[in-house]
Amino acid sequence: MLNQKCDEKNQNNNEFVDIYIMGKRYSVPSSLTIMKAFEYAGYTLLRGCGCRAGFCGACSTVYRIGGNHELKVGLACQTKVENDMYLTQIPFYPAHKVNYEVDKLQGDGDQVVEIYPEITKCLGCNACSNVCPQDIKVMKYVSHAIRGEVSKAADESFDCLLCGLCASKCPANIVQYKVGLLCRRLHGKYLAPKANHVKDRINEIKEEKFEKQLDELVNSSKDELANKYNNRDIEK
Repeated sequence: MLNQKCDEKNQNNNEFVDIYIMGKRYSVPSSLTIMKAFEYAGYTLLRGCGCRAGFCGACSTVYRIGGNHELKVGLACQTKVENDMYLTQIPFYPAHKVNYEVDKLQGDGDQVVEIYPEITKCLGCNACSNVCPQDIKVMKYVSHAIRGEVSKAADESFDCLLCGLCASKCPANIVQYKVGLLCRRLHGKYLAPKANHVKDRINEIKEEKFEKQLDELVNSSKDELANKYNNRDIEK
């Protein structure tokens, strides 16, 4: 009953706006994000709904405001509803995909252009950067890729969610997020310094060095696990 009263109070304090989901009109509180508005309208999100915090890129959405011909894009978990918003979700962006085997490549910047030659057609309009929900300088890392600067492109694109919104706005049909992914793969495999401590730990696992400790954890009670967790060594 208390929760119901709180919900009613919040709704009374909210201005309501009309949105259109797949062409059907719904009246929802203006304070909601697109994702919450879907659920408020009665939809159960089975796809296009992941972290709900702008990190996974699963909730790409296309929308248009009534009276405006421009199609806009955004993440449903970050974008607030507006009056007369017509929207639909694109949980998968049908971008151009190139098949390649990283093991057969090298850390050569020329290979990025060979695999994605369309990057040389970049117009420098910066539409990709402007639409990025992570505020990544997308055009900048594409420029690095064009110049063969693989490590710089990998670093600049590190926070990419692979949501595909940049590609949806590109007049040159560049698939920027896949270019960034290729650069990160090449950098990680061929250019980044090797982490010897990771190799050492893998060898220790293969030698079953931690089997005794793992068996103890598996056979511990809930209280014993809680005690181990609460009294664990924490790195300063």
